[in-house]
Amino acid sequence: MIAVMGASGHTGRRVAELLLESGEKVRALGRSKEKLAPLEKKGAEVRTGDVQDAGFLALAFQGADGVFTLIPPDARSNDYRALQDAQGQAIADALRESRIGRVVFLSSVGADLPAGTGPIAGLHAHEKRLRELRGVNTLILRPGYFFENFHETLGLIKHQGINGGAIAPDVAIPMVATRDIADAAARALHERRFRGVFVQELLGPRDLSHAEATRILGARIGNPHLQYVQFPYDDFVKALVQTGLSENIAGLYAEMARALNEGKVKSLEGRRPENTTKTRFEDFVVELEEAYRAA
Repeated sequence: MIAVMGASGHTGRRVAELLLESGEKVRALGRSKEKLAPLEKKGAEVRTGDVQDAGFLALAFQGADGVFTLIPPDARSNDYRALQDAQGQAIADALRESRIGRVVFLSSVGADLPAGTGPIAGLHAHEKRLRELRGVNTLILRPGYFFENFHETLGLIKHQGINGGAIAPDVAIPMVATRDIADAAARALHERRFRGVFVQELLGPRDLSHAEATRILGARIGNPHLQYVQFPYDDFVKALVQTGLSENIAGLYAEMARALNEGKVKSLEGRRPENTTKTRFEDFVVELEEAYRAA
């Protein structure tokens, strides 16, 4: 049996589905029983509770052959780094108490750095916690920038006719579909082959700039002249706060954008077959187009 955290989200849901399809028993964890209901219908055991509750997690992990773990985002947190630490410690304590032998953790490119990378620094801290667990085989997945992040700017495109953000338009970075991250996680948990602590980057098919991604998206939605505009960091923070994010979270995202612009957040492995995933942005924009039309 495999326990899957964040099973109602993009990555966790697909991890759970793939494991079920491969014949594994799955315990799907999340905060909402309603959102987990589709997985329950497919045969998953469902558990709901608070990620900061080590007791809940320990019971949910108990008896599992492996666990897919992540630290969920919280757009309204006023101290997200403290929240990451609280959640991360609860996860580590639960893994230790339940004597789990195999863990896959969803981290990020850039998690080699302890600070200056926005929310990624919290993943660095959690990687350190996992490395300190004894007798736990740990696979740390470090993907690049999610294709799914472009969902957040569809409203801007629709209402103002531009795409934009704090990342510089021509900075090419690894971008990846969460479905490919889930594929790697599910495969590793099903095969049960990884030993010790192993880091695997997932970099998408190629590095991609926001300007190029915007051109591809614009062509798909019938706006071939769609432009990407870089916002000053302060303006970017204000814009995110206006959409409902806390100032703390908005500031962390701006810090992450700066780290990407300055080349601090980057692949350590370099691109190679093992970390090059299959889904192209040209294929993924079909999903973005559907969401854009429905908005």
